[in-house]
Amino acid sequence: MRGFLDSALNTATSNGASYADIRISRHKNQSIRTRENRVDRISNSESYGFGVRVLVDGTWGFAASHRLTKNNVAKITRRALEIAQANKVAQRLPIELAAVESYEDEWLSPIEKDPFQVPIDEKIDLLLTVNAEALKIDGAKYCSSSMLFMNEEKHFASTEGSYIFQNIHRAWPSFTVTAIDMQRGEFETRSLDVSPMGSGYEYVDQSNLIEQAPVIAAEAVQKLTAKSVEPGPKDLILHPSHLWLTIHESVGHPTELDRALGYEANYAGTSFLTVDKMGKLKFGSDIVNFVADKTIDNGLATCGYDDDGVKTTEWHLVKDGIFIDYQTTRDQVHWDEYRNARKSAGLPEVNHSYGCSYGDSWSSIPFQRMPNIHLEPGKESLTLDDLIADTEDGIYIVGDASYSIDQQRYNFQFSGQSFFEIKKGKIVGMLKDVAYQANTQEFWNSCDAICDERSWELGGSYYDGKGQPGQSNAVSHGCSPARFRKVNVLNTQKQI
Repeated sequence: MRGFLDSALNTATSNGASYADIRISRHKNQSIRTRENRVDRISNSESYGFGVRVLVDGTWGFAASHRLTKNNVAKITRRALEIAQANKVAQRLPIELAAVESYEDEWLSPIEKDPFQVPIDEKIDLLLTVNAEALKIDGAKYCSSSMLFMNEEKHFASTEGSYIFQNIHRAWPSFTVTAIDMQRGEFETRSLDVSPMGSGYEYVDQSNLIEQAPVIAAEAVQKLTAKSVEPGPKDLILHPSHLWLTIHESVGHPTELDRALGYEANYAGTSFLTVDKMGKLKFGSDIVNFVADKTIDNGLATCGYDDDGVKTTEWHLVKDGIFIDYQTTRDQVHWDEYRNARKSAGLPEVNHSYGCSYGDSWSSIPFQRMPNIHLEPGKESLTLDDLIADTEDGIYIVGDASYSIDQQRYNFQFSGQSFFEIKKGKIVGMLKDVAYQANTQEFWNSCDAICDERSWELGGSYYDGKGQPGQSNAVSHGCSPARFRKVNVLNTQKQI
């Protein structure tokens, strides 16, 4: 690969680029879907090519191709240079890159079993067995199951001397059971509380799909006769399989610096967390701490280096309830609005990128994408059972489902998979038709208890959308169960 990498870098610098980088990458995806006793779909895809990014007179240019030859690499690099020249007409301020060290390194996902080497028949047999076990439960009528696997192999090189190879794996087993009450003509669904993970096929083995199938099916059946919730203020205990999505929408998106400054609004709007709030806004209660982290084991956004060639790290977004920082890339760190706001808030100067640059394909230009973001566990000894026992009147919510949030990531509504009524410290039954409504600041300030690290789990999504043309980013969010006091609970069947 070195010859292809150097061809791009030498062509760029000899034609006036002050900086250039090239990514050569292969992207593999496998999807297997089954329903009841049949295979619905098997899909295998592979994409291979390269993209070259150049900086000319403070302006970006980017071009890409699927034909990897030295002549074509040089040709595409010259096209990127031409695009940079054309872009200068619209460039408001010159791009300035934060300093970065050079690295010659490789980073590999620490997988035990390559999912692409496991026979298809073995995967299908497991999924069909899951379906069969779920349908043994009386009242469970349908079960669909799936496995999704992703692999990125990419070579990165820059004119600053970096040559980096990374091999990243992700895996996601899942199934959904539908229960039907034939007499009343009603149905309920329940999906498995297993999120995608930065892992190999061993994650499928560890997920105990067959053992979980009848449990999830029984819960789907139980939802048919659950009591409809009485709306009003309730204490909520949110399981990590649910809370990860609330973190993603109310913490992850608003702390993207380009959204906060209005430079990005696609898919998720802008952000109420404008830079004047850094170091000042009481985002949550004193026990609320959010860490952005691209190094955590098995995180979907975990890697050794971002697509700017920056070594990944971790940092606080919210510390002791106070909002203190954003997600950044090399070309964002020197934005005046960000630097001046930090200075005004008395926060230390930051001259380095946090490593949040990512392009979802060789044909996609990298830009700021969400890292893994986690709610730190509570510092006091506290289990989920302890938390339930300490709650007088509340609802315990498990699993993620529908949500709605406004274009500033402030006012929101979330639902879940299963809901359990808590009375005088005990779970007394299942509820249905539950959603809760709040705004981001009120919600996180109402957090009065977080379980310790023993209950900490990762959730996440393959599909974090951003940009135009749109790109998809995989990201994880970890947390322990947490309690939120007097949150407005809605009955979804009584809303107009």
